[in-house]
Amino acid sequence: MRAFLGLGSNLGNRAFYLSEAVASLRRSTITVVAVSRIYETEPWGVQEQPMYWNQVIEIETSLAPLELLHVCQEIEQQLGRVRKEHWGSRTIDIDLLIYDNEVSESPELKLPHPYLEEREFVLAPLREIAPNLILPSGRLINAVLGEGKVVPL
Repeated sequence: MRAFLGLGSNLGNRAFYLSEAVASLRRSTITVVAVSRIYETEPWGVQEQPMYWNQVIEIETSLAPLELLHVCQEIEQQLGRVRKEHWGSRTIDIDLLIYDNEVSESPELKLPHPYLEEREFVLAPLREIAPNLILPSGRLINAVLGEGKVVPL
């Protein structure tokens, strides 16, 4: 199945955490198809925190959505992610944005990601690697502009 993951980091060596997350995904049963550039972005939610570095990757996987989520959470934990505050600072965040055309409203996993079309820090790198993507809403990715300042590094 084709899926897109959003990666973000705003603590410590952000470049290391992003690259190590991608490397860890490659070492699992996941095939990384495309990796966007890194974008520096303003924090979302809690504003009093360091700037984020974000990127999006396209993957192919045979894992079910919840299995993929658990792999991502395991990688986050291995890279020192501590969940203290909703939308707070973190070493690494790996969000499952889109998983094929699946829709999920379970308490553990919402698909597509509920803020996908609101956050420019996800849309900009997604546009870069999948410029012809039709979002789950039926809109072409190039027709959607989210909120927030995004600067490619």
